[in-house]
Amino acid sequence: MNLELLGIHHVTAVTARARDNLAFYTKTLGMRLVKKTVNQDDVRAYHLFYADAKGSPGTDLTFFDWSYAAKQRFGNHSVSRVGLRVASAESLRQWVAFFAQKNVVHSRIVERDDREMIDFQDPECLRLTLVHDDKSGDGNPWDYSPIPGQFQIRGLGPVTITVPDLAPTNRVLIEVMNMRRVREYPDLDAPQYTVHVFEMGPGGAGAELHLQVRPDLPPVEPGAGGAHHVAFRVPNLEEHRAWVKRLDKFGLPNSGEIDRFYFRSLYFREPNQILFELATDGPGFATDEDPAHLGERLALPPFLENRRAAIEAKLKPLN
Repeated sequence: MNLELLGIHHVTAVTARARDNLAFYTKTLGMRLVKKTVNQDDVRAYHLFYADAKGSPGTDLTFFDWSYAAKQRFGNHSVSRVGLRVASAESLRQWVAFFAQKNVVHSRIVERDDREMIDFQDPECLRLTLVHDDKSGDGNPWDYSPIPGQFQIRGLGPVTITVPDLAPTNRVLIEVMNMRRVREYPDLDAPQYTVHVFEMGPGGAGAELHLQVRPDLPPVEPGAGGAHHVAFRVPNLEEHRAWVKRLDKFGLPNSGEIDRFYFRSLYFREPNQILFELATDGPGFATDEDPAHLGERLALPPFLENRRAAIEAKLKPLN
């Protein structure tokens, strides 16, 4: 079987302020809360999923709610920047105005890797980028977003990981994960260093991993305002199980197949210790909720439903 990843599936980050997080991603960025559930490995914490109107694979930016987490310090061995795609240069100009109105920390429109973009931060300093991607199409805009449909975020764009050494991660991306190393560009923050672009599936902004090599940086100190892991798209369960066998073949320690109910997961760490996940496109977030009412109630997978009362008693209301 010729295994090929389709692109970025989701990125999961950490928040210590779930209410502020919900307000920012839905009211400022205009994304839809498509699933309000709990961290299945720590049911005391919310797991919040923001995406397009349908919760499509490749559009999810998700957060673990760990109120005790200290603020992350940027550094090596990390998922260091998350791209979000918009469909036009006009969208970027509108977002500059939106950010100014909302006092969001942001850059001017800059060009990086031959694309126009805006770097910005959420209230906990998670490093984000809006990327002009005219191949996004119409997307799935959310009718109740405060952002007009033509300017809404279409989905995840390039995700950047930061490592001190190119070679070991390069080997896993190419030889194990079947990615293609397609180009490189100077690091705007440190022009003496280089960012290497790896492509998956059909390619394009939603199917790129950018590998920033920065031997000058200290190791990351994980925490709130940082990304926990990046997940890549696997089309179906058959291929997902083949990926388990492939990781075993290469001797990469991994979690094995895990049923997250909304998708199947497989976790492993690449040689620079960044957590990767391979996640199936289905069955999706409408499995247990009406598509018109995604994210309006606490959703629990069947294996947690009998603990609902105890779980809800320990969660703080989000509004």
